[in-house]
Amino acid sequence: MSDLDDFLTPTLARQTEAEQALINGDPSLRLALTSRHDPLTVFGAKVPVRQGWKEISEILGWLATRWSDSTDYRFDVVAADVSGDLAYIVGFEHVANSVVGVPVEPYTLRVTHIFRRENGEWKIAHRHADYVPIDQTLAGQSQA
Repeated sequence: MSDLDDFLTPTLARQTEAEQALINGDPSLRLALTSRHDPLTVFGAKVPVRQGWKEISEILGWLATRWSDSTDYRFDVVAADVSGDLAYIVGFEHVANSVVGVPVEPYTLRVTHIFRRENGEWKIAHRHADYVPIDQTLAGQSQA
């Protein structure tokens, strides 16, 4: 296996499991996947910039209270790489869940995760997520 495969296969599985739990109201797996060491940042699709473990753990807990009833979560990798103790995954998150009790709706986010290896374990040190702009078509989709 390559360094990329050694990183991507288990990390993507953990990331998917953590995100599924989070959008169903349980932040514990995502908190476990997140670094506790600065620098640590989140640029969220619905929340302002957060920095440091205290702010990020609070926002993940708050988000979990707003989300429930997930019917779909998929992560399509666009690019990923690893170099020493740093790695990244860029892709699209396809989600369908309820937000604050509204009926389940699907949405797609463009996501970048930067990981740092800490004591032999990959941890998220940065997450950026935003909605796909209306004027862009996802790969494999035709414009109607």
